Amino acid sequence: MYTIADISEIVAPQRSIIVAHESIIQNLIYDTRKIMNAETGLFFALVNRRDGHDFIMDAYSKGVRNFVLQNDLQQELVLTDANILWVPDTFLALQAIAAFQRKKFKSPVLGITGSNGKTIVKEWLFQLLSPEYKIYRSPKSYNSQLGVALSLWELNEQYNFAIIEAGISEVGEMARLEKMIKPTHGVLTNIGVAHREGFQSKEEKIDEKLKLFTDAEVLVYPQKYLEHVYMPSQIYKFAWGDEESCQLEVYSLKKEDNQSTLVSLCFSRQIFTVKIPFVDQASIENAISCIGVMITFGYDVKVIAERIATLQPMEMRLELKKGKQNSFHYR
Repeated sequence: MYTIADISEIVAPQRSIIVAHESIIQNLIYDTRKIMNAETGLFFALVNRRDGHDFIMDAYSKGVRNFVLQNDLQQELVLTDANILWVPDTFLALQAIAAFQRKKFKSPVLGITGSNGKTIVKEWLFQLLSPEYKIYRSPKSYNSQLGVALSLWELNEQYNFAIIEAGISEVGEMARLEKMIKPTHGVLTNIGVAHREGFQSKEEKIDEKLKLFTDAEVLVYPQKYLEHVYMPSQIYKFAWGDEESCQLEVYSLKKEDNQSTLVSLCFSRQIFTVKIPFVDQASIENAISCIGVMITFGYDVKVIAERIATLQPMEMRLELKKGKQNSFHYR
């Protein structure tokens, strides 16, 4: 729980008017169509495809009395009973609050990025690890600059594990997500064709995505993507693939009755078999990534095999993506 005075210390406004220092802030608002509990809401006038400053009075009329604004339009002449913080960039202020909330969380934070499979791996890990952990995970596919910030705001001490997605569409975005998420552990999923997402090459895309793990302790990834890509030296690199150098070596894949796949694996000189209840390549790769995560958290291979066999198919959801001129769209 924060007061408006606490928020002011976090975002360091250029100018402020605070008429009620103890006003409680519990929800972050950026869309006046979605206002709930207005009395404890903090409205951010985001400037993207539409200028949030055009909706200040709408938020005010619905009961909002706490505002973070970017343009100095003399709002204090109208919002006489409101708390107002003026900052250079409302979007960066929102992200700063999310980063502050994340820093208060002392349990493991698993960051997931890649071109495909982020949401599926997140949901499967939630299923696989929930017996031992109270897990917070990004809602839906909230993996954009905005979505990650909103996700982290809900992170609190009732959980002892967090799984956060991170999605990007161009060079330069991941550094901002990394500052918010600060994952202790990471997973890199499938990497798609570079030119479809605004990157010059697959190597450039991988390099950008790896920035999420700048300060991470462990990274689980498919060996085939990172053979010639630099990674920070402090990371424990847990690679999986069909090469002997991999921490988790894939010996063989055998499809059964078009419904499941028997995968023979080797970890630490121990060979074991897992039945993955899918036959498509993407699901098999996503499941092996989950196996890698479970191993790095100390799970016994028998427990891993039992739980992997119970994985449920995931409905493909729309993903919120950041577009040109700070607009947001679904993909």
